[in-house]
Amino acid sequence: MIKNLLFDLGGVIMDIRRERCVEAFRQIGMPDPEEFLGDFSQKGPFLQLEEGAISPEQFRDEIRGLIPVPVTDRQIDDALMRFLIGIPVERLRQLEQLHQRYPIYMLSNTNPIMWDGFIVREFDKDGHSLPYYFDGWVTSFEAKCCKPDPKIFLEAAARFNLDPAETLFLDDSAGNCRAAEALGFRAAHVTQDRGFINLIPESDV
Repeated sequence: MIKNLLFDLGGVIMDIRRERCVEAFRQIGMPDPEEFLGDFSQKGPFLQLEEGAISPEQFRDEIRGLIPVPVTDRQIDDALMRFLIGIPVERLRQLEQLHQRYPIYMLSNTNPIMWDGFIVREFDKDGHSLPYYFDGWVTSFEAKCCKPDPKIFLEAAARFNLDPAETLFLDDSAGNCRAAEALGFRAAHVTQDRGFINLIPESDV
């Protein structure tokens, strides 16, 4: 029996598009952004920022070292934010409906520039705010590690007193789903054809 829902953010609740971010960094002078930016994981300073290993200020300085022309903080932040498209209101309302039946939590690989600059505000667009939809959340930059590292799943379970066997984890990365299942979570792989609302077992809805 599922008693809790644990959501990934990007690709599950929020629409994202890696290619927009890659192109934005290329436009400000980075010669090979695709080497650092992946669909499900990042490398170099992008990964360090998500892991909380460097600050936003240090990240921007690292990025400047990869770009042969002068760029401002704003240019770097704007290019990074191009990864994010937004949250359809319909999905917020689906979360609202599910929250009437379940405790809901979020477990996201993200960074403080995106989190503070765009993500939190996206949850305001239907007249509510982030805490209305979630009973709690763990971000990778706060936890100092990223999915699929088992530590971040265990951090969420400990912080929110979750029994993995009673918790359904929903993610758009099959690898993250396997990592969760290895720790005893139930997992559902969200795809473009199968949104999260279609992956909650009928008996539990």
